Amino acid sequence: MKKIAVIGGGAAGIMAAIVAAQNGAQVTLFEKTNRLGRKLSITGKGRCNLTNTADVPEVVKNIQGNGKFLFSALKNFSPVDTVNFFESLGVKTKIERGGRIFPESDDAHEVIDALEKKLALVGVEVKTNSPVMNIFAENHKISGVLVDGKIIPVDAVILATGGASYPATGSTGDGFKFARRLGHHVTEILPALVPLETEETFVKDLQGLSLKNVRVKLLADGKSVAEQFGEMLFTHFGVSGPIILTLSRQAAQLLHAGKFLELEINLKPALTPEQLDARILRDFDKFKRKAIKNALIELLPAKLIPVVLDAAFIDETKRVDEITAVERRRLVENLRGLLLTVTKTRPIDEAIVTAGGVDVKEIDPKTMRSKVVENLFVVGEVLDIDGFTGGFNLQAAWSTGFTAGTAAAQ
Repeated sequence: MKKIAVIGGGAAGIMAAIVAAQNGAQVTLFEKTNRLGRKLSITGKGRCNLTNTADVPEVVKNIQGNGKFLFSALKNFSPVDTVNFFESLGVKTKIERGGRIFPESDDAHEVIDALEKKLALVGVEVKTNSPVMNIFAENHKISGVLVDGKIIPVDAVILATGGASYPATGSTGDGFKFARRLGHHVTEILPALVPLETEETFVKDLQGLSLKNVRVKLLADGKSVAEQFGEMLFTHFGVSGPIILTLSRQAAQLLHAGKFLELEINLKPALTPEQLDARILRDFDKFKRKAIKNALIELLPAKLIPVVLDAAFIDETKRVDEITAVERRRLVENLRGLLLTVTKTRPIDEAIVTAGGVDVKEIDPKTMRSKVVENLFVVGEVLDIDGFTGGFNLQAAWSTGFTAGTAAAQ
C-alpha cells in the first residue's frame, strides 16, 4: 500500500487526503496548528464561499494568476462536482449573487465538520500540532518527511501548506521554503485581494463610506492599465471593497516594479460629461441661493462633497450663482475622475490570497506532479495561482487537491 504524507490541513490538503485514501493509499495528514481548516473557517466572512456556478472556462477567466494551468484539474473536479461532493457529505448548498455558492447554514464550521468526518470514514490519519520540518528526496525522488524529530518514510508527498496570507491560520510560507530546497523555482510572493493605501489623508474623513456603481481605473505612470465597475469602500488608510480587491493584484505587481500608481474614480459613470453638466445646472437652479457645498447634496454623499470641491479648486462656501463655467467644468472633470495616489498595498498578512508561488511550468497540470522531484505533488495556494473573490480560489483548491490525491495514489 502506497504511503502518502499530505502536508497542510486546509481545503486542498483535506481534499487530496480524502481522495488518495479513497483510491487505496495509506494517508497521513500533517497540520501544524491545533485544528484543520483554519483558513476555511474565515472564508466568505465565516460563511464559506465553497465555489461558484460558473462553468470551467468562466472559472479559468476568474483565476487571474495562471488560470489556464487549471483547465485539466477543473475538468477532473468541476464546480458541479464540488456541490455534489458536499451534498453527499450532508452539506446542503445555496446560490447567491454573482453565482457564489454557500452552505445553506451560512456556517463554515459545518463544512469543516463534514470534511473531518469524511477523513475519518476513509481512514486518513490526521495529526494536528505536527509541523513537518523537512521533506527528504533521494536521487530526485521523495523518500520521507521529518516530524517531531523523526524521519517518516513515505512514497509520496502532497504539499498543501497554503500561501503567506493570514499567517494566524498557519499559512506562513513554509511550502515555498520546502519547494525551493527541493529545487523548485518560486515566483515573487505578493499580496492579492488586498486593500490599498493612499497618499491622500482625506480618506480618513471618508472612512466607512461605501460607493456603489462607480468605475475605477488603475493608472500606472499616467496610463490606464485596468478598470473595474462596482462597489468600493473608503478606510482610514485608503480604499478597499470588491473592485479595489480585484485591482489589487495588478497594483501589487506594478508597485513592485516601481511604477507610479493612481486610482481614477468615476463617481457618475452612467452620465456623459454633457449629461452630468446638465444635471449640475439643474441642481444649481434648484439651490441657486445656497453655498455650493449645500447644492450638491442630491448628487453626492455629504462626506464626499468637500473632497470633490477641494479637488476642483472651488471654495465650498461660494454661492451657486457665483460659480463660473470654468469651475463647473473642473467639477465635472473631478466627478468623473477623482484621483487617489496609491503608495502601497496593505501587508500580505491582511491579503485574502497570495500571488506568486511554485512556478506552474514545473508542475504537470494533469496530475499536479512535480517535474523536478518524483512523487512530489503541489496543490492549492502554494502554486502560483490566484483568483478573484466569488468562490474561485476555493474551487482551485478543491480541484488541485482532487487531482493530486488521485494521481498520488496510483
